[in-house]
Amino acid sequence: MRASLVPAVLWAGAVGLVSLVVGPGAGAAVCGIFGLFPAVGFARRRREQHSIRCSAYGALAGVFKESVDLL
Repeated sequence: MRASLVPAVLWAGAVGLVSLVVGPGAGAAVCGIFGLFPAVGFARRRREQHSIRCSAYGALAGVFKESVDLL
C-alpha cells in the first residue's frame, strides 16, 4: 500500500490530540471509529464476491485513501 504512512500518522495524531484535549475515553472512541470503517468496507467487498485478501487490503486502503483525500 503506497503512501499509507501519511494517513496512519494523521489518524494517530487525531487520537493523540483528542486524548490529550478531551480524555482517554474520547481517544478510544476515535480508535473505534477507525476500526469500524475498514470493517464496513470489508463486509461490502465480501458481499460483492471479492476474495478475503482483496477485501482486507482494499478496505484498509480505502480508509487510508479517503483520509488523504480529505486534506
